Amino acid sequence: MSKRPVTHYIATRPDGTVPPTTPHLGDYYSAQGETIPTVNLADHIGQVVDHPSPGQKWYTDQPFSYFHMYTRPGEILDRIEDGWPVRLFTVEPLGETGNWGADFAPYWLMSHQIRVLEEAEPWRAFGHRGAQVLAAIAQLPDLARQWAAQWEADPEGTRRTYAAWNERVTDTHALDWWAHYRAQYSRRAAGLETADQLADTTSTQAATDAGADTEAVTVIRLRARCLVAGQLLHDRIRNGDYEKSIRALLLGTQLDSPQLVTA
Repeated sequence: MSKRPVTHYIATRPDGTVPPTTPHLGDYYSAQGETIPTVNLADHIGQVVDHPSPGQKWYTDQPFSYFHMYTRPGEILDRIEDGWPVRLFTVEPLGETGNWGADFAPYWLMSHQIRVLEEAEPWRAFGHRGAQVLAAIAQLPDLARQWAAQWEADPEGTRRTYAAWNERVTDTHALDWWAHYRAQYSRRAAGLETADQLADTTSTQAATDAGADTEAVTVIRLRARCLVAGQLLHDRIRNGDYEKSIRALLLGTQLDSPQLVTA
């Protein structure tokens, strides 16, 4: 049986340039007024590109020491300086390659030369369910306003409903255990972290703009975070009735959330 071909990804800033390999070093160099070399992958599709200022193999001795590729796209966002949005490119490593140790980062690869193959859909940076995650995040402003309106229309009844759901989420550790560890096991930890931040920020802003009080904003924010986690890990929390109940908690099924694409 032949092995599946390995795809190597590099995420860039929205303008197509490669960010520093090590963001904290990049911040230090920028603070000192030093220019950090980079490459615009969008300008080199189909071309072989040499690193502009290669570092030692394979140490991080400067902000941009090598081309840093991922074979698990759901982990790409852990080393992006400004987070989402990004552009995503598939590349081919050329010449000598290395790693920091297979046990430490088995889905990383470093090289000083690459061939830029093509631009990929940016949603892949969240893993193979990234399209569903971004669709859920895009719906959050409308959903947050809807949830805020429900709270305003019936504060006591909505408070009781959310309290029961929140207690169950807390008792089962649906978000801080099930989602967290399943994301790690499936190499989507960085994708989950970024999706969580986007859900938190987006829902908080929308609920606040809708005039929701602090208590309502807090539960709306949690509901949004659970929703995107449930979308991202829909295929990883699915075996048996108990796991399906955890997934339903994350998706807010019992809270009558609108049906989202889960296929």
